[in-house]
Amino acid sequence: MSILGTRVLRTEDPLFLTKGATYTEDLVDERLAGAAYVTFVRSPIAHGRITAIDTSEAEAAPGVVRVFTAKDVELPPIPPALPMFTKGMDRPLLAADTVRFVGDLVAAIVTEERYQGEDAAELVDIDFDPLPAVVDPRKALNDEVLLFPAAGTNLIFTVPGDLDDSVFEGCEVVISREIVNQRLAPAPMEVRAAAAVWGQDGRLTAWIPNQAAQMTKAGLVAILGIDPDLVRVITPDTGGGFGAKIGADPEAAAVAWMAGRLKRPLRWVETRSENLVGMTHGRDQVQTITLGGRRDGTLQAYRLDVIQDCGAYPLFGAMLPAFTYSMATGVYDIPTLQYRSRSVATNKTSVAAYRGAGRPEATAAIERAMDLFAAEIGMDPIEVRKKNVLPPEAFPYKTKGGALYDSGEYAAAAIDLAVDAADYAGLRAEQAQKRANGDVVQMGIGVCAYVEVTGAGGEGGSPSENATVEVHPDGSVTVLTGTSPHGQGHQTAWSMLVSDQLGIPMDRITVKYGDTDLVPVGGGTMGSRSLQQGGAAVHQATKELVELAKTRAADLLEANVDDLVVDTGRAAIAVAGVPTATISFAELAAQEKLSVYTVFTTDGATFPFGAHIAVVDVDTESGKAELRRIVTVDDAGTILNPLLFDGQRHGGIAQGVAQALFEEVLYDEDGNPLTSTFASYPFVSATELPSFELVTMQTPTPYNPLGAKGIGEAGTIGATPAVQNAVIDAVSHLGVRHIEMPTTPERVWSAIQQAAGGTA
Repeated sequence: MSILGTRVLRTEDPLFLTKGATYTEDLVDERLAGAAYVTFVRSPIAHGRITAIDTSEAEAAPGVVRVFTAKDVELPPIPPALPMFTKGMDRPLLAADTVRFVGDLVAAIVTEERYQGEDAAELVDIDFDPLPAVVDPRKALNDEVLLFPAAGTNLIFTVPGDLDDSVFEGCEVVISREIVNQRLAPAPMEVRAAAAVWGQDGRLTAWIPNQAAQMTKAGLVAILGIDPDLVRVITPDTGGGFGAKIGADPEAAAVAWMAGRLKRPLRWVETRSENLVGMTHGRDQVQTITLGGRRDGTLQAYRLDVIQDCGAYPLFGAMLPAFTYSMATGVYDIPTLQYRSRSVATNKTSVAAYRGAGRPEATAAIERAMDLFAAEIGMDPIEVRKKNVLPPEAFPYKTKGGALYDSGEYAAAAIDLAVDAADYAGLRAEQAQKRANGDVVQMGIGVCAYVEVTGAGGEGGSPSENATVEVHPDGSVTVLTGTSPHGQGHQTAWSMLVSDQLGIPMDRITVKYGDTDLVPVGGGTMGSRSLQQGGAAVHQATKELVELAKTRAADLLEANVDDLVVDTGRAAIAVAGVPTATISFAELAAQEKLSVYTVFTTDGATFPFGAHIAVVDVDTESGKAELRRIVTVDDAGTILNPLLFDGQRHGGIAQGVAQALFEEVLYDEDGNPLTSTFASYPFVSATELPSFELVTMQTPTPYNPLGAKGIGEAGTIGATPAVQNAVIDAVSHLGVRHIEMPTTPERVWSAIQQAAGGTA
């Protein structure tokens, strides 16, 4: 019986729950002996010219080794993340003459002890000539306040589109509204950190928690301007990333550069407040949705106009609207799509990838539009969706945004499964009774049908990943993978794939990753790509190892290769029908190294899909919304391990709920962050969540031998609009048509008051 598809406990967890992980802050390595500590001095204002920096008092403070400012840095500034972005928007490693957001790096202090850096940082005297700040991305488009005068514009990147109103002329009903997909902080359990040392051979070794060691190395190489052969990146245990730990941050590069200048190992760990203002943020799109169709519910045309807030320096976040475009029509067959996006710089923290990266923004827009359209024509939200959803025979399907959906059965399966599991008819009956009774606490039902893209990218549109599988003479196995786990369970999953084919117990299998000397090439873990590409590579390498073992065993067993089989009970190659004629993988490895390196390449990205139904209770007197139930169908193809699969769903759903109800990064009009601690930036905990009702559905993809699609981000895509729609639905009978996220008590209460004709 195959171990694949069974609920195998995570083999990583005993260590995490007993001894604990070894994060960058915990590192004990002889190469880091005598390391000093780095503390960064950050800008307290959002926009201004630096007129003077006095570091004399800080330099004289106890334990201070060196204070660095821009005048000490010989490195060129960091250009925008992608070549198609507007030129002239470079970021210096340490701000030289202008700061552009609260948290911008101005100076770096190296001290013997970590606490001494915090004290010395207070002694750095910086004079600023304040400049006007632009915080609203709509205003940034006007270019009245320029972050980069040399660039002559705040516009970074566009997806051009012709917004022609004529496409709506034949529509009986047209709804239009501006909505905001708010800015979020990734807030991983582990904040950012780095440790660096230069060896006698002139090589840099840097320990950085990350999602892709190879990309992190490439970032360091680019910033430091050195030979790639002189850089080694090692990934310790990484406590969450959510997209914000891809590549090398300026802080990590600065630590590495200063370690070289001082010829001394250095360490850096940021505070939580630094993390909330310095680590990249996510989302932050202003969207104008327009949806037209007939009164029978048939959709005819959809327009999505996006303004993407990118923050102060152009990172990958400026590219997110391109992903939003590809997924704009979601699961629906809409004849006409119009799309335009403009990515602009503002005096805020830079935006980069965050769990879902452009796809949740697309789903949130179309799913709000669907509810607004349904309300306008007086049709049930489920009925409108099912009337327009792509039929099973449409697949593979090329969207108006250019995505190629590989497989899916949205109407017949996901939506119907969610409706049945939630007892949708019963919920509507309960809601009607509450409304008839005039209850203070009203119930809302929110729906979302979604599709997302996972495992995209790769040269020539063909995503790939590598793996090495080696059996040792003692019968143990080492797996080298180009993916990089930070909570996903790769040790368990990859061991299952190897054990299933070789019969070697999972506890004899070690998975190694995140060391660029050990694994020079790899795509890392992002975009929900790991199992369908990294796992498929491990599966393929193991399969090739079996064939190699059979070839070698044939001579030793004096048998034809075609007559050989794997005896998983003995972890051996055996002659079919001759139980005594076997040779173990360990014995073969003892005679000659038994190892296979392979690269798995697939035809393209996969497209998981699903449907979520959320039930909320809203106190109409206080505006407080509480999630009562959430029923989710998340189809990500064939399930390797239901325990890991459901764990990823749990995490995604929780983050999606948090965006709908709680989380938002806020700034005042001068660019001062208002949510720089966990006291002011609320995020969801177990106490705010019900038990999730998970419905299983599996539609295998033909793009990999496992049939697997990505599951890591699906929950954030489906849960958010379902919960937002539920909150609005709870008070829709009072005249409320829309409430921005997060649907806080204040916003809900204000919407009720305004709908009643009062003053919020």
